[in-house]
Amino acid sequence: MPPPRLRRAAVLVLEGAKPLDVGIPAQVFTTRPSMPYEVRVCGAAPGLVTGGDGLSYHVAHGLEALDWAEIVFIPGYRFPDRDDPPPDVVEALLSAHARGARLAAISTGAFALAAAGLLDGRRATTHWHYTRALAARHPRVRVDENVLFVDEGSVLTSAGAASGIDLCLHVLRGDLGVAASNHAARRLVAAPYRSGGQAQYVPRSVPEPLGERFAATREWVLHHLADDLTLDDLARHAAVSPRTFSRRFADDTGYTPMAWVRRARVDVARELLERSERSVEQVAADVGLGTGANLRAHFRRILGTTPSEYRTTFARGE
Repeated sequence: MPPPRLRRAAVLVLEGAKPLDVGIPAQVFTTRPSMPYEVRVCGAAPGLVTGGDGLSYHVAHGLEALDWAEIVFIPGYRFPDRDDPPPDVVEALLSAHARGARLAAISTGAFALAAAGLLDGRRATTHWHYTRALAARHPRVRVDENVLFVDEGSVLTSAGAASGIDLCLHVLRGDLGVAASNHAARRLVAAPYRSGGQAQYVPRSVPEPLGERFAATREWVLHHLADDLTLDDLARHAAVSPRTFSRRFADDTGYTPMAWVRRARVDVARELLERSERSVEQVAADVGLGTGANLRAHFRRILGTTPSEYRTTFARGE
């Protein structure tokens, strides 16, 4: 069979770009057998771009890369609340968006999308330190400071630094399926799934021992998805009351415990549909959702599709 067509991704490095924000999409989408992407790192012009934190970048491509790309990542940069990007950068972003490219901002890269008017009337996020500045500078943007990332279809935004990994893995799940996303997460030694709805910054801290117990409980759940799990079972494993567990679990993850369990079951079902020939009924039983009808209902509500449609789309890595 011929090799799969490489998807085209550009990483736009602006003045003051933050090293981690640049490196995340460049590394996640780097071309390899398991990752059918070609990545071009670009700037306002080819050559040296002064970055933040004492680093600079030598980029091989200019803004023409945005005409080539199917998805453009805009890493965060320093002092986004002071100056807008150069007009030619804004024009290139608008042109890429107009022809159908997706634009994905990491951290303060959201300010570049906002400066182009591409976030007007949309929900968006950025690093928690800059959410108020984004709302003040661009009042037409519906800023959500309590999420890791926001997917508005043609434009995506994420919170600071490491949440860029969550955004990139989210893009991979949509493009290639959950198996490819999980494979990339293992390569990055990253959490395979953190919901975009998870809070990025919680003002009240969670005691460390309690956090450790909850992490262990989540891991335990993943190994017992086929069991008939209840809230009492989870709370008993965490050694706290069901009421305390529910409240603190929602603070940690952005989901109620049983909603998190349902989503975990759907994610495992997605991987089984991609990688096995098991029937929908068998998959439903394997992940603790009981019947095929129940699995279909959860797929429709969470993913907006059916298990069969999902398998048709991703079983061959399309």
